[in-house]
Amino acid sequence: MTEIPEHLLKRAQAARQKAAGTGSADSAGSGERIPDALLDRTRAAGTSEKAAAVVAAGASAGLPVGAGPGGHTQRLLTVVKSGSIQEAKAAPVDKVHTWPHLLAVEFVAALACTAFLFVFSWVVNAPLLQAADFNKTPNPSKAPWYFLGLQELLTMFHPMIAGVTLPGMGLIALILAPYLDRNPSNKPEDRKFMTSMMTMFLMFWAVLVIIGSFFRGPGFNFIFPWRDGIYFEL
Repeated sequence: MTEIPEHLLKRAQAARQKAAGTGSADSAGSGERIPDALLDRTRAAGTSEKAAAVVAAGASAGLPVGAGPGGHTQRLLTVVKSGSIQEAKAAPVDKVHTWPHLLAVEFVAALACTAFLFVFSWVVNAPLLQAADFNKTPNPSKAPWYFLGLQELLTMFHPMIAGVTLPGMGLIALILAPYLDRNPSNKPEDRKFMTSMMTMFLMFWAVLVIIGSFFRGPGFNFIFPWRDGIYFEL
């Protein structure tokens, strides 16, 4: 139990002496004396004699019961049962960790592709041509299919434009594309600008590769494959 301050003890002692000298009649007339039944109940509950003296002193001084120094009263806060401040049920999210959900699937896919290529290269021979002869240049002389688009541009424009300017502008446009379209959505219907830009780039390059592969004959001249044949080999 908290120790009672000394000034309250002195005030209680003075009030007790005053009450003993003036008699119980004056205290009863004031209407502020605490009933003996309440004091007995307090003592029965384990309250010390000093606490009872403090209560009596406060009553005789005209202060509310339970008042502290300066007449301030204190109130007990209601005891509330502590509960969890976090939500017990986790809210569903549409995100998963990269490991192991994504990397495990990619690793298995890489192993499957490696095994397929190994078996395919073992069973099927590569379509290699005879050794190159510098005295006999094939006609037409075509680049690999992935460079045929660039070779097709060289037949239409100056080498500086076809080999540097146009490819450079295409690469710069692809680099700046994420900064031009800042839509955070992953749905194709919400990324119409990016989808249109990538589709135009792929279609432009695909058309050049198809023309260089199937519509170019001897001397890299334009032909119709259904009439003059196909001059294209892997």
